[in-house]
Amino acid sequence: MAEPKSTHITWHAGKIGRPEREELLGQRGATIWLTGLSGSGKSTLAMTTEAALCERGNLAYVLDGDNVRHGLNRNLGFSPEDRTENIRRIGEVAKLFTDAGVIVFTSFISPYRADRDAARALFDGGDFIEVHLAASVETCEGRDPKGLYQKARAGEIPNFTGISAPYEPPLDPELVLDTGPLSVEESVSRLIEYLEEKGYLSPDPRSGTGGEPRPGSGTGR
Repeated sequence: MAEPKSTHITWHAGKIGRPEREELLGQRGATIWLTGLSGSGKSTLAMTTEAALCERGNLAYVLDGDNVRHGLNRNLGFSPEDRTENIRRIGEVAKLFTDAGVIVFTSFISPYRADRDAARALFDGGDFIEVHLAASVETCEGRDPKGLYQKARAGEIPNFTGISAPYEPPLDPELVLDTGPLSVEESVSRLIEYLEEKGYLSPDPRSGTGGEPRPGSGTGR
């Protein structure tokens, strides 16, 4: 990790630590790193799961790839170098959310394995949960909700992941969800079950969720 350019800086520890914040919230903070092709359902899954968790009394927040590029990362494009910086910045922001005890979802293609590994390295063990939305290029292009694949095929969008730029799938993610056959509701359910089983959330007494994983849940760890 590169050293800060600024000198004469000191880390100031607060009077309230992460354990106190997590006790207040009744949950364990974590970063759910959603990765997959454009159209694989990252934003939909993140925002639907966020709503489901907030409904049951948990604090969650989504850092969405498009949204972040309107502000924090508005000066970055889609070159390999800019993609790396994009992921570095969001990794640092997600780490702050996690320290605050929040369950934060990051919804980014994050196509390069090295960049995702560098983001993971920022976190303590168990704080980073990589979830691969494993829909194929054919499935994602068939959806094409933004019309991006069509434009990429026509050469209107350079460096488009899956068409003119590579996507390196995770080798050992904590969870794999094939969002081709799986519905949004099924994907949300499996993600929440994982969080319950691993102790990030208490089982929801309203639905009786928790316990043994469903067959084919795709847990990698």
